[in-house]
Amino acid sequence: MPQFMDVHTGMTGLTAQQLKEAHEHDKAIEGQVGVHFIKAWADPVTGKVFCLSEGPNKQAVLDVHRRAGHPTDEIYEVPLSVD
Repeated sequence: MPQFMDVHTGMTGLTAQQLKEAHEHDKAIEGQVGVHFIKAWADPVTGKVFCLSEGPNKQAVLDVHRRAGHPTDEIYEVPLSVD
């Protein structure tokens, strides 16, 4: 299944608890559209949040974020990775 990295902006001052809650909102909806959110990272100073997910397409990932209350337009398919 394709993987995607999306970027949220404007979340300056975000706490670890708020990041966890946002991630849980995504996870509560993800199964409805066949998406799985793997991990989220945040930089409270710049207000950027990064989410790694897998799903059928970009639109499905964007739909989950929109429905969870934190939409974004910046999303990238990640076809290559290494461990």
